[in-house]
Amino acid sequence: MNAEEVLRKANAGEALTVEEIMVYERTVKPVKHVYGKYGTLAKRYLEEHAPARYWAIEYLPAYLHGIDDAARRMWDTMYEKLSHSEQYKRNGNYMHDVKILQEIRQIIDEEILNELVYVQ
Repeated sequence: MNAEEVLRKANAGEALTVEEIMVYERTVKPVKHVYGKYGTLAKRYLEEHAPARYWAIEYLPAYLHGIDDAARRMWDTMYEKLSHSEQYKRNGNYMHDVKILQEIRQIIDEEILNELVYVQ
């Protein structure tokens, strides 16, 4: 099989055989995308639990980077809100303050995972 012919077929949107796909993958070097914590978790979740959705998403990198951005905004908003609530006020005691910060992080992390990452 000619690599140029396979590339032409792939670019034209024509169907490829398994052998042609293997030639295509050897010829075209994949672009490596780096995601943040939540984008990586979303990718792994889609691969393992929703493979049909994983393959149906038109441009996966943009989707996963969008999850990272949404998670960052959600983290900032929730941290601002929770850190000013009376329940999570710091009192100067180091161990108490560490416990409070850890609890805030856990609450925010759980909310992000439920709302953005582990969705069907």
